[in-house]
Amino acid sequence: MPLPTMYADPIHPLTAAKARHAKRALAAFAGLALALAMPAVSAHQNHAHPAQHAEAAQAAGKMQIKVPDTVLTDQNGKSLRLRTEAMADRLVVINFVYTSCSTVCPVQSALFADLQQRLGERAGSEVALISVTVDPLRDTPARLKEFAAGYGAGPGWSLYTGSSQAVDEVLKAFDAYTANFTEHPPAVLVGDPRSGAWVRFFGFPSTEQILGRMKELQAARQGLPPAQAKAG
Repeated sequence: MPLPTMYADPIHPLTAAKARHAKRALAAFAGLALALAMPAVSAHQNHAHPAQHAEAAQAAGKMQIKVPDTVLTDQNGKSLRLRTEAMADRLVVINFVYTSCSTVCPVQSALFADLQQRLGERAGSEVALISVTVDPLRDTPARLKEFAAGYGAGPGWSLYTGSSQAVDEVLKAFDAYTANFTEHPPAVLVGDPRSGAWVRFFGFPSTEQILGRMKELQAARQGLPPAQAKAG
């Protein structure tokens, strides 16, 4: 499946470096199911070689999450309440990144870019794609905006930062908090804030896995049985 051109002209050397990492991550995603062909890099405890987490993405854990209505700030400098404004009763795909990451975050961001393309007009209207920084001290809105531009993030995909207290509150709600942000668990969560039903994929789920879960959540909103959702 062809993927869009996602890399804008770099704003400064940091963005150029991110674009290079992103292109390698996107190549791995498109060519070998996202997580099996990333080049070897030195990494942290949980932000290790992506292939180490590829198998884990096959196992998803269902959970109930009460999303806090914490005030965060998006990449455009706009302050929004997470549950009532950023999510706004849409289905949600959320992950946790930081802009200086050179291992897991570029791969997951390439996944979000592909998902954004596959969703088309549904991104933003029916589905909210949300990335929350785990490094709010460094990841200012301006820095997140540069990072987002490197992946062609459109209106349906927002990146958020905020005070350390606010970000920690969100991370703890999604069980993604660690004292050392570089060791945060690589995960993507797909859920319905209305019902509180979420699925956590550790590592690198495929676009098809995420779309399949969203189809199930949409069917649940319509009162359809799971078997009919999968067949639809």
